[in-house]
Amino acid sequence: MIDISQIKLSNAQIAWRAAQDIEDGAYVNLGIGFPEMVAQFQPEGKQAIFHTENGVLDFGKAPEPGNEDWDLINAGKKAITLKPGTSFFHHADSFAMVRGGHLDVAILGAYQIAQNGDLANWSTGKGGIPAVGGAMDLVQSARRIAVVTDHVTKKGDPKLVESCTMPLTGVGCVTRIYTSLAVVDVAEGRFVLREKIPAIPMDDLQSLTGAQLHTDGAVNDLVCPAELA
Repeated sequence: MIDISQIKLSNAQIAWRAAQDIEDGAYVNLGIGFPEMVAQFQPEGKQAIFHTENGVLDFGKAPEPGNEDWDLINAGKKAITLKPGTSFFHHADSFAMVRGGHLDVAILGAYQIAQNGDLANWSTGKGGIPAVGGAMDLVQSARRIAVVTDHVTKKGDPKLVESCTMPLTGVGCVTRIYTSLAVVDVAEGRFVLREKIPAIPMDDLQSLTGAQLHTDGAVNDLVCPAELA
């Protein structure tokens, strides 16, 4: 089998690819950690309106190092900047926006994604997040749920599986997965391969996936800017 460590996409490249599918003017919530990188790669001519659970809407880019105002942070405790029209509100109002179905897209990380769209992205194990948190609300309320993740775990086990074995965040909620090797849709209870990096043969990609990969028409090349690698 090919050594995927030499060919897989970087986190920045995965985030870039996910950003290309965000519609202009979409209301978007980004999960804590890796998914926050998506905000760095807004396509020219498009601008999402970012929402954070702690109560900020339509905030700007991260400040330059040394210019942080630590009263201005997102849910991941990262410093943010303000834009004309940025708004602040109570935590409860923020979750009313989520639960009221006012978000177009939520992008999260994952431990496991099942072929029927089930998502597991929290753990009670050692070093795990102590609770499911706001992700539970996001995956049941946003119009579209996407995941950004490595295709396999650090041990090489598949993250795309027939059924999740870890605690679930949501049931049947994921619609698209952006991995270090491929772009995969969840459709009618199965994984449908849309794009893959040109360097990996289909047989190798399938062997790294814990459920059957289906195709529906042509599978496009997954190509991202090299300077992000």
